Amino acid sequence: MVNPERGFRYSLDDLIQQADPATLADFRARGTSLVYAYARLDPYREQDLPPEFLDGLRQALARVRAAGMKVILRFAYNLGPYPDPEPDASRERILAHIRQLTPTLRENADVIAWLHAGFIGAWGEWHSSTHGLDRDLEAKRAVLQALLEALPRDRSVLLRYPKDLRAFFPEPLTEERAFTGEDQARVGFHNDCFLSSDSDMGTYWPPETREEDQAYLAQTTRFVPVGGETCAPYPPLQACPVALEEMARLHFSELNLAYHPEVVEYWRREGCLEEIRKRLGYRLVLEEAELPQALVPGGALEVRVRLRNEGFAPPVNPRPLYLVLSGPQEVVFPLEQDPRRWYPGAHAFTARVPLPDGLPPGRYRLALWLPDPYPSLRDDPRYSLRFANQGVWDGARGWNVLGEVEVRERP
Repeated sequence: MVNPERGFRYSLDDLIQQADPATLADFRARGTSLVYAYARLDPYREQDLPPEFLDGLRQALARVRAAGMKVILRFAYNLGPYPDPEPDASRERILAHIRQLTPTLRENADVIAWLHAGFIGAWGEWHSSTHGLDRDLEAKRAVLQALLEALPRDRSVLLRYPKDLRAFFPEPLTEERAFTGEDQARVGFHNDCFLSSDSDMGTYWPPETREEDQAYLAQTTRFVPVGGETCAPYPPLQACPVALEEMARLHFSELNLAYHPEVVEYWRREGCLEEIRKRLGYRLVLEEAELPQALVPGGALEVRVRLRNEGFAPPVNPRPLYLVLSGPQEVVFPLEQDPRRWYPGAHAFTARVPLPDGLPPGRYRLALWLPDPYPSLRDDPRYSLRFANQGVWDGARGWNVLGEVEVRERP
C-alpha cells in the first residue's frame, strides 16, 4: 500500500541525470512514494552554479511531481571515497550555492519531503571534509541556518550526527515547541549506518554515548522526520526484535530498501521485512466511525472517529483533514485536527459541522480526506493519506470512506 512521505525508498546517485520518468514510474510501481537522491555539485566547487544546473534541477523535480513521488534531497560535492574523498567546497562557496538554490527549493517544496543537510564532507555526510568543515561547529551551524532559511517553514532539514543536533539544541524538542516552525522543530535525523556496529559506524561517538544520544533522539524524533539506511551486516543489532524496537524508539519514517542488501535479505529471511514495510512512518487503521442515521438540511452533522496508528511515527509534514459529504451535492468541511499529532497508539475525535440549508435530499457518502496542503498536489489522490483498512479507500478521489448517510427533506 503506497502512502505519501513514508516507507521503503530507493536511491539515485544523481537526481538530474537519473530521475527519468521510467525509473520513477518503476519505483512507484514497486510500492514506494519516496526517492532519495543526490544533487551533484562536483563541477562547481569553485564557481557559481550555472543557469543550466538550476534549470536541470527544476526539470528533475517536475518529473518527480509527475510520477506522484516526493524526493529526499541531498546536495554533495563528491561521492567519497572514504577515507580520502574528493574535495568538498569552502564555507563561503557552500553558502553562496545555497543562496542560488533558494528560489528553486521554495518553488518545488511541494515535492521535497525533507532535505539532508548535505554539502559538507564525503557524500555530503558531514564527515571527512577536505576543508575541515566537519570539525568547525560554527561553519556547520551557518550551513544549517542557511538551509532552514532557504526552505519554507513547513519543511525540515535532517542532520547526520546526534552530536551536532545536541550541540545546536542541547535540550530535546518538546511537544509544546513541536510543529511551531521554529528552527529546532524543523531539524530531524538521518542515520546512514543504522544498526551497523556498536556505534553505527561512528554515528554515536564514542560508542558509549549511544544510550544517552538515543534518549535524546527518542524524545526529539517524535516530531521530526527520521530515515536512513544500513551500511554493513551486524547481526547483534539487526536481529528482528532489536531492529523493530529501535525503529519504534527513534520513530523511523523511511529506509533504503536497496542498501545494505545483505541486511535487507536477512530481515526477509528472519520474517520481519513485511512488518518493517508496514510500520515505517505512519500506518493508520480506522477502528470505528459512528455516523448519524439521517440528516436534515440546516441541521448538524456529528461524526465520532476512533483510529489507531500502528506505525513507528506520525505523519511528519503538515496535512489538513477534511470531512466530505458527497451525493447530490458535495460539501467539504475543514476539521480542526493536526494529523502530525497522531502519534503511534490510539486516537479519537468528534467532528460536528453545520449543514447548508439548501442541501438536496438523497444518499451521501461520508469520507475523511487528508490531501497534500500544497495547491499543486491537493487534488492528486496519489498524495492523499490512505487508511490501512480494506474497502475504505476511494483511489479516484483520495478519500477514506466512512459509510453512507441519508439526507431527508426538512419536515
